[in-house]
Amino acid sequence: MQQTQNYIQANKQRFLDELFELIRIPSVSAAAEYKDNMLRAATFIEQQLQQAGADRTEICFTNHHPIVYAEKIIAPQLPTVLVYGHYDVQPADPIELWDSPPFEPIIKNGKIYARGACDDKGQMYMHIKAFEAMTATKELPCNVKFIIEGEEEIGSESLPYFIQQNAEKLKADVLLISDTNMIANDVPSITVGLRGITYVQVEVSGPNRDLHSGTYGGAVVNPINALCEMIAKLKDTDGRITIPGFYDKVVELSATERASMAEAPFDVATYKADLGVEALAGEKGYSVPELTSIRPTLDVNGIWGGYTGEGSKTVIPAKAYAKISMRLVPNQTSAEIAQQFTEHFKAIAPKGVQVKVDFHHGAEPIVTSVGSIAYKAAEMAMEKTFGKKPIPQRSGGSIPVVQLFNDMLGVNAVLMGFGLDSDAIHSPNENFGLFNYYKGIETIPYFYYYFAELSK
Repeated sequence: MQQTQNYIQANKQRFLDELFELIRIPSVSAAAEYKDNMLRAATFIEQQLQQAGADRTEICFTNHHPIVYAEKIIAPQLPTVLVYGHYDVQPADPIELWDSPPFEPIIKNGKIYARGACDDKGQMYMHIKAFEAMTATKELPCNVKFIIEGEEEIGSESLPYFIQQNAEKLKADVLLISDTNMIANDVPSITVGLRGITYVQVEVSGPNRDLHSGTYGGAVVNPINALCEMIAKLKDTDGRITIPGFYDKVVELSATERASMAEAPFDVATYKADLGVEALAGEKGYSVPELTSIRPTLDVNGIWGGYTGEGSKTVIPAKAYAKISMRLVPNQTSAEIAQQFTEHFKAIAPKGVQVKVDFHHGAEPIVTSVGSIAYKAAEMAMEKTFGKKPIPQRSGGSIPVVQLFNDMLGVNAVLMGFGLDSDAIHSPNENFGLFNYYKGIETIPYFYYYFAELSK
């Protein structure tokens, strides 16, 4: 493995330059105006996989954005690792809150600042460069397949059909993903649990047109007022979600499990200072690490209606809208929660408005085994490069494809991410540490090595 590590050290600047090329392509999957850039990003990735040593690469077109597939099969009897990542990124809005252009990566204080730097271009590209280093030095000990999609940020709508049609081609012994975080650069960790998600958009309609707020104000129900009142009723004063049945299937952790979680380092004052807030909220009786990983949530992600332009316009709007997400924990299901939300939200609507709820997408919560060969290989790999054993931790985020691959291919995932909570993914000034980028490239080859050894 030393030759691989030497190769990485000798090519660090090129690895960074190539990542910058990829980041400069604004591959925003949510907006039609970026469609051409989505193909540009997919083409770039396919070319990099070819140059990295893949024996077979292809751009697979879907009804929406392309999927990039690549493979290197050394020998059929060897174990096969399927690497998943995504090249699409979140919209950069609000642009005015960025300190530098979102698609012009810069380095400040040892970090790459740009949209997609961490989520997931930086973390995905680590795998291509680690693969290159191992093939160039002929130290790759197992078969490797790549599936890099362009719709993760919009629900991976093309992926299920693609997997169904290519089940044999995608067959593997483990799914390897780097789209998660560590506790800290000096406290490595491996994600062993993900929350699921139910994402909806609600529409509250009132009068048949926008109305003059002077002529009609006080007599007609204002849809924005009604929407705000309805949202306020979704939680009680203890931070509990009020949807009937919402907590019925929630798995409560034991005192021992909660005590184990509490061993991970966490400082509330530092947490608040980093976010620039004076106080925290959440469900009563749980710590911040618990609230952000093992408890379900409900949050408004966006709300609008009426006049929002410059100056004033005194109207009672005909409609008001909100986007609402609920993070789910084991035993909750996205479809059931969507149904419970819809029924409750309509039930609490005041007379004078009509309510429509559209279910955008969902994902199921997962918990992976710390006793698997894949977990052990990841643990050994991180201990090798960080000098200490990683801590297993649950993440508050969702990666819908983990359960999808398990259901459709029967393959389990190991979530070996190198980001940090402070990387501001999905926010202005997203960043990814140079330390993290290079540490990922150095660590991934050891995962292959240990996974191959433990699979014998």
